[in-house]
Amino acid sequence: MSATPAGRRPGRPSGTSDTKERILTAARELFARNGFANTSIRAVAADAGVDAALVHHYHGTKQQLFAAAIALPIDPMLVLGPLRETPVEELGHALPELLLPLWDSQAGTGLVAAVRTMLTGTEVPLARSFFRDIVVAELAGRIDDPAGCGVLRAEFVASQLMGIVVARYIIGLEPIASLPPEKIVAMIAPTLQRYLTGELPDPLVP
Repeated sequence: MSATPAGRRPGRPSGTSDTKERILTAARELFARNGFANTSIRAVAADAGVDAALVHHYHGTKQQLFAAAIALPIDPMLVLGPLRETPVEELGHALPELLLPLWDSQAGTGLVAAVRTMLTGTEVPLARSFFRDIVVAELAGRIDDPAGCGVLRAEFVASQLMGIVVARYIIGLEPIASLPPEKIVAMIAPTLQRYLTGELPDPLVP
């Protein structure tokens, strides 16, 4: 019996027909177990039994790999990245103004389906990692005033936006489900801005 070639796991085929899916399977397991921040491309490659360059070849950046692993139809950084140029004082309005049309679009249908899947059963750790390590991490550093409250502020923002997703798209709660996007933006923007930059109740101040 010949020895298993170096760099390959026993039982792994040498062909490429299942390579992409093996990478996604490894990514899902590692992201769920360790979170986005603590999972590297090299770790995913090692678990899948492939070279790290092959992970990049099939899936691009780590954010794109994560999006593929949880079946998001769009790289989350394509949405969150442009908001880095938005002044903090305008984020409360800019966030829902950007997200509502996206959620209402054809791509948004796939996005909502992915969120629904992440919130049930064994996918909950992936949902937690998505919000904690990508959404919250993207916002927290910009709104950390007073020091130490950035994560809390960002989590309240994420919870408000997630509530809209559940009410409007998953439950179909009327009249929220049928309201024009601009009316929802006008309704929640002041609350989001208060979470982002408003004064915190004393028990919440670090």
